[in-house]
Amino acid sequence: MEATNNHNPAAGNSSSSSSPPPRRSICPNCSRPQPVCLCKFLPSSPIATKTKIILLQHPHEAQHKLSTTPILTKCLLNATTIVNRRLKPGLSELLDRSPPAVFLFPPTPHSTPPINISELNITANLVLIAFDGTWKHAKEMVRSSEEFLSRFARRVCLDFDESVEGGSIFDSELILRKEPHGGCVSTMEAVARCLRVMEPDGAAIEKKLIEVLREMVRLQAGFLKPMNPRPKLLKIKNRKKKMSEGEDEN
Repeated sequence: MEATNNHNPAAGNSSSSSSPPPRRSICPNCSRPQPVCLCKFLPSSPIATKTKIILLQHPHEAQHKLSTTPILTKCLLNATTIVNRRLKPGLSELLDRSPPAVFLFPPTPHSTPPINISELNITANLVLIAFDGTWKHAKEMVRSSEEFLSRFARRVCLDFDESVEGGSIFDSELILRKEPHGGCVSTMEAVARCLRVMEPDGAAIEKKLIEVLREMVRLQAGFLKPMNPRPKLLKIKNRKKKMSEGEDEN
């Protein structure tokens, strides 16, 4: 019996034409796609600080392309990232020694009132702990870490206003994603604002970090789509508008 060749040249061509497109070229230094590479904006060498920075990054955030934490650790010599959902003994030799520390997060219901970072009386080198994740994840991370942190760390916050809708890339040059309310900023900007207060050369450090963040936002802006206001925030905004209009009528 004669063998039959079932190979279809047309099918072969179709298979090759449907092959996946080539992967984007990634910069080996900043780990970002080449079109948004930040290497020429990074410090020539990581900035040394007296403050040691611990960044607790949620596992989901570690996969997010807009996370500022990887760039922050490229900029700061003493910044360390821990990918986990909470801080606990055994994750950091530094924290296991219970050093004088502050952890950065706005006040939440039933939480210990934080100290505004601008009012912090710094008498020794502190460890700065920041949380990197979505607003929901960050609150969960703080809540599950507080028992451990209560042994040695105080809670601090930046100025914020829950009555003001958060910014976005389209109305603030420093914000990559929609924030829950005014004063909530990216991890990189939050750390920069803290170091301004905590470091002897804080103003210069903050300036450099903000410059890098500004370039990151500028490069990324061309690839982002406009974001609609969050329904809850929009509802609050409309309610306040109606109340204001009612007062004007009276």
